[in-house]
Amino acid sequence: MLGPVASGPGSGSVDVDVADADEVSPPGPAAKSRPGWLRRLFARRSVRAVLAVAAVFLGWLSWSVGSALAAPGDDSTAAKVAEWGRDHQLGPLVTFLESAQYKANPPKVGGTPGMALEPDAAAAAPEAVKPALKPIALPRLITPAGTPLAGEGIWQVLGSVRGTPALMGAYVRPDDEHTSYVAGAVSMDQRLLRFQLHPGELDPGPDKWGVPTSIPPGSRTGLMATFNGGFKVDEARGAFYLNGITKGTLADSAASLVFYRDGHVTVGSWNHGVSMTPQVVGVRQNLKLIVDHGQVPAGVDDNVESGWGLTIAGKYFVWRSGAGITADGRLVYVYGPSLSVRTLADLLKRAGCTSAMQLDINPAWMSYMYYRPTPDPKNPTPVKLLPGQERPANRYYEPTSRDFTAVYAR
Repeated sequence: MLGPVASGPGSGSVDVDVADADEVSPPGPAAKSRPGWLRRLFARRSVRAVLAVAAVFLGWLSWSVGSALAAPGDDSTAAKVAEWGRDHQLGPLVTFLESAQYKANPPKVGGTPGMALEPDAAAAAPEAVKPALKPIALPRLITPAGTPLAGEGIWQVLGSVRGTPALMGAYVRPDDEHTSYVAGAVSMDQRLLRFQLHPGELDPGPDKWGVPTSIPPGSRTGLMATFNGGFKVDEARGAFYLNGITKGTLADSAASLVFYRDGHVTVGSWNHGVSMTPQVVGVRQNLKLIVDHGQVPAGVDDNVESGWGLTIAGKYFVWRSGAGITADGRLVYVYGPSLSVRTLADLLKRAGCTSAMQLDINPAWMSYMYYRPTPDPKNPTPVKLLPGQERPANRYYEPTSRDFTAVYAR
């Protein structure tokens, strides 16, 4: 196509074919050299090799992170990415990011709790039948925070079996510094309850455990409670044992939650009070005892990060959980935010534990649920003990990544 092109002010016009525009207006040096420079760059074998390696790496990275995000369980995206990073030698980077988050939002000092500590009358009402057994009277759980608030430390009924309270819960502030935080404690009467260890999809991982990684429909009749297990087995300095199969190695002196054929459990030091017998069906080990013969060992204050688990930013005061056994045979579970190993151990001791162990730590893994009966006994309603726990109440109604304990009525 022909068109007039002005040659300058006051000049006439000439007809120029667009196809010949390059001849009329030659490109500048940059436009001329860029394609050639790129061609020469990509022609180099070293560049092509680097690009090929980068493409392979990015493909692997996408696959690896995608697989981690698609892993079974209801773990949050942040928790899955953090676990992926630590599993791939990026622990220092994860810790740096968590440290920045922790510094931006440190545990609050002082203040009062934002939740009521009064017993829930609706939940506390036992079944209107004659008790099958005499209830165990529990003294008020004394708070380390000083003068108790209204309802603080008073045990409330969370669940009954044949008219007798089987689950008793209480709320207390964990120390006299972090007074706006609340820890939850549960006393479980083993005369009325039986305990079942469950594996996780990823930890301890697939095997012929004989027990599912969830509480599926059809297995919920009589379900009273569920609570989280310990560290990843490779980091627990012990083992996970269930129905004749072991992941890891059962470690001498390791703190152990031991499950027996008759449904009861105990907590002790492996081969120093508890050991393998034909009656043992499950063992969950995790570090060392934090209450031993009724005393809190001085070691709970030593090497808090290297000895008691990799907390967010390596801080003392984070979400922690633990379980212990009392002199009268009850199992006690305690968890909450802003707990040190020392304050967790102190709460377990105050609740009457003679032996106790730390379970998992950090908010992504904490959970204690009790289950309220419904008109359909096969489908009880899960309720969080602490409303602020990160994990959903129905966490164990779906396959979960880590092991846990289910508690049933006998």
